[in-house]
Amino acid sequence: MLGLLPAFIIGLAVDAVFLGERTFVLPLVPVEWIPELPVAQLRLSILILLAATSLGAVVSWIEDWCWSVFAQRIQRSVRVDAYAGLQRQELQYFTRRRTGDLMSVLNSDINALETFLKDGLSATFWILATVGGIGVILATLNLPLTVLTLLPIPVLAAFTLLFTRVIEPRYLSVREEIGELSARLENSISGIETIKTQHAEEFEVERLRDAAEDYLRAQLSAVRAQITYFPGLSVISGVGFAATFLVGGFWVLEIPVFGLYQPLAPGEFVTFLIYAQQFVWPIIRLGDVVDDYERAKTASIRIDAVLSRKPRIRDATTATPLVITEGAVSVDDVTFGYAERETLREIYIEVPGGDTVGIVGPTGAGKSTLLKLLARLYDTDAGEIRIDGQDIREVTIESLRRSIGYVSQEPFLFFGTVRENIRYGSFDATDREVERAARHAQVHEFVRRLPDGYDTLVGERGVKLSAGQRQRITIARTILKDPPILLLDEATSALDTETEALIQSSLGGFTTERTTFVVAHRLSTVRHADRILVLDDGAVVEDGTHRDLLSENGLYANLWRVQIGDIGSLPSEFLRRALQRETTPDRDE
Repeated sequence: MLGLLPAFIIGLAVDAVFLGERTFVLPLVPVEWIPELPVAQLRLSILILLAATSLGAVVSWIEDWCWSVFAQRIQRSVRVDAYAGLQRQELQYFTRRRTGDLMSVLNSDINALETFLKDGLSATFWILATVGGIGVILATLNLPLTVLTLLPIPVLAAFTLLFTRVIEPRYLSVREEIGELSARLENSISGIETIKTQHAEEFEVERLRDAAEDYLRAQLSAVRAQITYFPGLSVISGVGFAATFLVGGFWVLEIPVFGLYQPLAPGEFVTFLIYAQQFVWPIIRLGDVVDDYERAKTASIRIDAVLSRKPRIRDATTATPLVITEGAVSVDDVTFGYAERETLREIYIEVPGGDTVGIVGPTGAGKSTLLKLLARLYDTDAGEIRIDGQDIREVTIESLRRSIGYVSQEPFLFFGTVRENIRYGSFDATDREVERAARHAQVHEFVRRLPDGYDTLVGERGVKLSAGQRQRITIARTILKDPPILLLDEATSALDTETEALIQSSLGGFTTERTTFVVAHRLSTVRHADRILVLDDGAVVEDGTHRDLLSENGLYANLWRVQIGDIGSLPSEFLRRALQRETTPDRDE
């Protein structure tokens, strides 16, 4: 409103001070406060202009600061909420989406929302105040000319509505292409070692060029609509300004227009022209606001898809904490499949508390999937899994996961120190406890030789360490957690034979009195287990001790022959099925 004051004061000064065509009267100001002499009135006009400019600058600073703080706080809250929403989703949600798409939501989409909240929303209030203020002031000066000046508004509104309908799908396409581009970049950087060793740099550059070309096409499609909209606004506003100038000019000259005449003083005409020109800027700024709004709207659609999605795996309304007494595990008629492919079928297993169970079988038999079902990373399609008689779908996920130690065949370390990675998940553990777990996992000696010991940074995903060292740190992490149920999915696959023997010796004491499931391709890893389950094509085909299974001369015995190099004694049917499995796509562990 302070920005509208100068035009009113200038028009008043022209008519009252220079031309004497009307009285120098200020709204809301007592008459006795206004000087009588024209020179004093001119000084007062100048003081008002200076005060309005100075006060306007101060208020503008405060406004910008407040809007910026507001937008930044909303951005922080939405980003944290969106990240928390992602953390609550089930594992399958992430396997079906690319990391780059999710990163695009957490970064560029939320940034687009922040831009609108900081710039677009404040500009909306400015536009409403400016247009509304101009309309009120002009209406008090000359109502017919005011109607003419504001006549372009309905045309601008219709033109803007058309623009929003054209631009929205184009901006949505841009957001999707940003996700595609981000996914390609993330994938390439993560796989840089493979790219280098395969000398595939040019191939990856070409793939990125294709993704960048798709993004460029989406951007240009949006730009075509965008650059048509802003000139259109200028033309419509310009026509309205010209009409005001034409009609107002004739009325100052006391010439009717189409038989219509309304007396207009020169100062009032100057005010109209200044306001008409000021009126153009909010309309043009409206284009920026609508543009920012459409970007934020399409970004918000993607953000809301994360915020509003209910995870498929979540606590039941009647869920209670899991209570471990013996650690007995029961898998009762469990069937599970990824999409339309059945991975496990009619699995029955009864494991007493404290037993160690080896799980072996060919690639794609469903071994890793079974462990993920035990940890409820997926829910069964049919059947039940119970721990000490408690259906794992009826207990809280937090209590279930805290009771289970899971070591994956693909060790993952976070950027940070060795100590932080071992302590991950057991954040209150002392340094002494961390070191004890490291000794059990055969980590302590090599960590001691690192430049900063346990405070050595491991790099992104542990890139500074070998695969075996990373695996041992993840084992130490699980040992520190001290869970009553242990799931080891090829936990020693990345280790050399000597280190594996050391860790198995250490784990032997750790697994005592814990229910342990061990998935292994190396049968030597599980030969001393209390029992061994042999999976094939999603079903348990053999169950027994190492000695019992060898005497049965079935699948396990054949796998053992492969392990010891006795290939010549393998039956042809075994080799035929092995070839068939290798040529079957989309097999799951």
